[in-house]
Amino acid sequence: MSKQSLALSLTDLNAGVPCCPPITEQRIPAETASALAPAFKALGDPVRLQLMSMIASAPAGETCVCDLTPAFDLSGPTISHHLKTLREAGLVDAERRGTWVYYRARPGIMRQLASLLGVESPANA
Repeated sequence: MSKQSLALSLTDLNAGVPCCPPITEQRIPAETASALAPAFKALGDPVRLQLMSMIASAPAGETCVCDLTPAFDLSGPTISHHLKTLREAGLVDAERRGTWVYYRARPGIMRQLASLLGVESPANA
């Protein structure tokens, strides 16, 4: 079984609810850690983190690869590789329109990653 299919079977990426309690409240199960680790790993690269930020903050909710590539001092194939990594990690969806590919963030997985890292402030802080 591939890591991608494992991730999709353990987490409902379309659900509006977190996958699990924050790691500060409860130990994360091994299966959940294995399912979410590729997304964290994908975001561990500075270029991919910047790409994710550009895609997630796009005013129309999506952005064309033609708008992403000029923002970096990297070749087109290198940007495509980084975007493929984000897609395979389940962080973005892509849609080809003619010669261009448009990317949009997947809010479900982003909410799950954020909730996992959520830290509640102590009441008396």
